[in-house]
Amino acid sequence: MILEVLGSAVLGVVLSLAALHRLSHRLPARLLVLGTGVAGALFGDFLTHSTLGPGNSLVCLLGAAVVSSASLSLLLRPAGRLRRRSAPA
Repeated sequence: MILEVLGSAVLGVVLSLAALHRLSHRLPARLLVLGTGVAGALFGDFLTHSTLGPGNSLVCLLGAAVVSSASLSLLLRPAGRLRRRSAPA
């Protein structure tokens, strides 16, 4: 179980670094992205492990990757400037 937790934390770091490398102009501070990726992966692993029980390490890592990716996607900012138009009076 300890290896599963360490594996999901490493997976969260890898996904965070990949997101920072690919989308650095649309993400906030590096430390926030790394923390969010690791926390999402650990929560995903906990959630999957609690649901399926022991003995499903690969599925738990898949759940960790999914939740980590979803939480990282919440940090993305829009690519361009937002154009707001006032409603006609």
